[in-house]
Amino acid sequence: MKYSTSKNELQSALQKLSKAVPNRSTLPILSCVLIDVSETGVLLRSTDLEITITTSLESSIEEQGSAAIPLQPLLDIAAELPDDTRIEMEVNDKNVKINTDFGTYDLMGKDAEEYPAAPNTSNNIETGIDSLLLNQIISTVSFAVSKDDLKPALTGVYFKVDSDLTTAVATDGHRLAQFLCKNNTKEAFTGEVIIPKKFLNTIGSYVTNKEDISLLINDSVFTAKIGMDTIYTRIIDEKFPDYESVIPKDNDKEIKVDRKDLLAAVKRVSIFSNKTTQQVAMKAESSKLYIATEDPEKASKAQEKLAISYEGEPMEIGFNASYLKDVLSHLNSNNIILKLNTPISASLFYPEKDKEGETVSMLLMPIRLNE
Repeated sequence: MKYSTSKNELQSALQKLSKAVPNRSTLPILSCVLIDVSETGVLLRSTDLEITITTSLESSIEEQGSAAIPLQPLLDIAAELPDDTRIEMEVNDKNVKINTDFGTYDLMGKDAEEYPAAPNTSNNIETGIDSLLLNQIISTVSFAVSKDDLKPALTGVYFKVDSDLTTAVATDGHRLAQFLCKNNTKEAFTGEVIIPKKFLNTIGSYVTNKEDISLLINDSVFTAKIGMDTIYTRIIDEKFPDYESVIPKDNDKEIKVDRKDLLAAVKRVSIFSNKTTQQVAMKAESSKLYIATEDPEKASKAQEKLAISYEGEPMEIGFNASYLKDVLSHLNSNNIILKLNTPISASLFYPEKDKEGETVSMLLMPIRLNE
């Protein structure tokens, strides 16, 4: 195998591929990038067995072949070379020789046949989810995805697509975020699927760059095609819990408050909360909302007062400040509506007004206040 390319091209490609290289793995081969040189071009691939990234490289090809080469030293040397430096790479029986005008660098590669096979993308169909909608979903709900690997169904975002509505939901058991929007596409896919959060975070950088994305799906693999890059992930083959049954229908106490003011107050007050429980109390009385906390262990406490719109009986409820800040940070609205029932039942958060064709809602479980 022998080819040459520019430092800039190689560095850019390796930076993308590094997102799918695990920091630690019991399989040393996963620390490598697979480089396949064929008559059609140079294709690079990396994987952590959850997501796989492939990209093409503008190159001059002298000899076809393939090899698995340690990604990090390759990326490091590319980063240290001046821009527009020409890099020639030659592999003979796992010995990797990198030639430049500045010097020669040698690495030991691995047999390409040891590298995991590419995902099977046969029978792919378009999902009809465009880059704008995907960006809204990622920025709205992905924060609520669980980090608990013992609950695999909760470690991704649940998508449900039918003929007229796309639903995205994420929950970790403490909080839940739901995004619904009218589905105007006429694509072939309808159904339910759970997509891992890591995949969504990986393609999130492409979405924010406003690149066109084609999203495809088959029975086991979800695929994103962005220009010369393709990103694959395994679908989480689990049943998502019946989240609709935990969304209360009888929360009749309604608070309207400025979202930024409430978020700022919670951030300040929570500095003085117990670092284990992160407990803050919110008490609504007439047109005032009191946000308070106390940590007897450190003899610290704090309280702030906000103007709100509220007409019910006085109501006090406790929340984990970290979870509450997450919910408030991901509601894209100046004013929000908070609907409550009892101090021990789930609370609902909504934008004061949804965008046309969209509905966003958040659920947050309370914590019992210390007496």
